[in-house]
Amino acid sequence: MMVIAQENLGAHIEKEQEEEALKTCINPLQVWITSASAPACYNLIPILTSGEVFGMHTEISITLFDNKQAEEHLKSLVVETQDLASPVLRSVSICTKVEEAFRQAHVIVVLDDSTDKEVFTLEDCLRSRVPLCRLYGYLIEKNAHESVRVIVGGRTFVNLKTVLLMRYAPRIAHNIIAVALGVEGEAKAILARKLKTAPSYIKDVIIWGNISGNNYVDLRKTRVYRYESAIWGPLHYSRPVLNLIFDSEWVKREFVAILKNLTTTGRQFGGILAAHSIATTLKYWYHGSPPGEIVSLGILSEGQFGIPKGIVFSMPVKFENGTWVVLTDLKDVEISEQIMTRMTGDLIQEKLVALGDKIHFQPYQSGHEDLVPDEEKNLVMSDAADFPNQIPQTTFEKPQSLEFLNDFEGKTVES
Repeated sequence: MMVIAQENLGAHIEKEQEEEALKTCINPLQVWITSASAPACYNLIPILTSGEVFGMHTEISITLFDNKQAEEHLKSLVVETQDLASPVLRSVSICTKVEEAFRQAHVIVVLDDSTDKEVFTLEDCLRSRVPLCRLYGYLIEKNAHESVRVIVGGRTFVNLKTVLLMRYAPRIAHNIIAVALGVEGEAKAILARKLKTAPSYIKDVIIWGNISGNNYVDLRKTRVYRYESAIWGPLHYSRPVLNLIFDSEWVKREFVAILKNLTTTGRQFGGILAAHSIATTLKYWYHGSPPGEIVSLGILSEGQFGIPKGIVFSMPVKFENGTWVVLTDLKDVEISEQIMTRMTGDLIQEKLVALGDKIHFQPYQSGHEDLVPDEEKNLVMSDAADFPNQIPQTTFEKPQSLEFLNDFEGKTVES
């Protein structure tokens, strides 16, 4: 019996060694999360390790990237992630050395960089985004996998950070996108409360423009499914939302006020919502969006819908075959010149001020409510007319980007 036991032990050890050797032949998907001490990261990790995003047959390795000051917090986050015992998680590690960032990364999630409260002008806030985006762009070009996918989330200057990353990482600019599902989700939730239904039953809300600033919520294509009313149908039956909200003043005023309040407070990008929006966008990117459903996404404009080229703009798309397609064939989604000028003007100025080509930011001034034609009253403006007032987090924050570089043990990188 002792001889047999010894043989069984040897066979067991040999089998384990073979399995480990086989694992080393399978390269896991390398997922990097920047500013990993942010609350959104804590909520994002369980979703990524659940297998819902990349699939149950795709192993992932997660690297949490942040500055040296966050190292202790990241270590506790690593332990908690390991405790999940996820079958798709190969490993989880931390990185605080700038020269090692994004090494062989397949997916990079860019979260809001942490900030210290100090008074800054809007122009200072815009310009302060450049050093960190320049650094990230250089490191992505140098260290990341050639097919890397970069997804930008957060609550401040999402469009600007995305276009800056494209500028400083031109090789993979076509694979950099901005998450707009957070705003879309909030709009669906507000509509659902009004209609006394579930937010998941509301589809095809379109977010136009600046995801974390001057945007418009377009309800002209929005439909609701499984709605209990005098007219009832099968699961695939839907009705236009605007036909069910008989109080048009509510859409024009209260709905606008709620969205404006969420934008000015930044609450629409809390940790749970930000994480879910990022994970859902990644899932669509890898596996496709639901057939026939409109998804809002921040991408580089190529002139679609009359949007100026060279700015990151949220617009309607669908995901298929590992990429996205802009839904330029949608009917009745034209936007008036005044509305388009207002949305694009602020985004163009953000970019010019950040890069130093313009000294002062001058928000678009117009009595926009009077300029909107009747057929476009269902385009809902979600921010205040006074642009600087709608971003208190960015107007009164000290961006961490320069300190972020100093925290990496004095390391510097030149591009």
